[in-house]
Amino acid sequence: MSELPETISSTRVFEGRVFDVRIDRVRYDDGSEHRIDVAEHGPSFAIAAAPEPGRVVLVRQYRHPARAALWELPAGRSEAGEDPSAGAMRELREETGFRAGRIRRIFSLYSTPGFCDELMHFFYADRLEAGEQALDEDERIEVRQFELEEAWRLVAEGAVTDCKTVLGLLWMASQKDESRGGFLP
Repeated sequence: MSELPETISSTRVFEGRVFDVRIDRVRYDDGSEHRIDVAEHGPSFAIAAAPEPGRVVLVRQYRHPARAALWELPAGRSEAGEDPSAGAMRELREETGFRAGRIRRIFSLYSTPGFCDELMHFFYADRLEAGEQALDEDERIEVRQFELEEAWRLVAEGAVTDCKTVLGLLWMASQKDESRGGFLP
């Protein structure tokens, strides 16, 4: 493919609390036209938070589409105009009560680029200080610290089934510094 297709039309067909949906008509170089349905979600972030080397903070909450309570990395949507690192710090504090003494971006990726524009920014947070959660009215979140190996057992048992958490755990495992017995800052 040499050039991006031309967008001929774009119509928003649904406006929701979490995402909107639009229908785009595109024309490719060969003249063919196609309909593409796009879920508009906007930027988000996930936080691999380490209270100490070799440990990770996970949150458990009910996910209606999965019809299950899942263990996940703390995560959330960016507010309008919000810097991703500031949003990640905010969401970590709101969901877990932890304040990070240090946070850094590790990578960004599209969660499902075949139909959704969500760009998820992944962060690593450490030097955590405990505090109180500040949950939204509709949130019911359990917070727990896990040894990394214990978190991997949750993946094997099916209690961790979302991509962002598995990717965050893979990143944390890749950072293991055997000489220090911990994870690289």
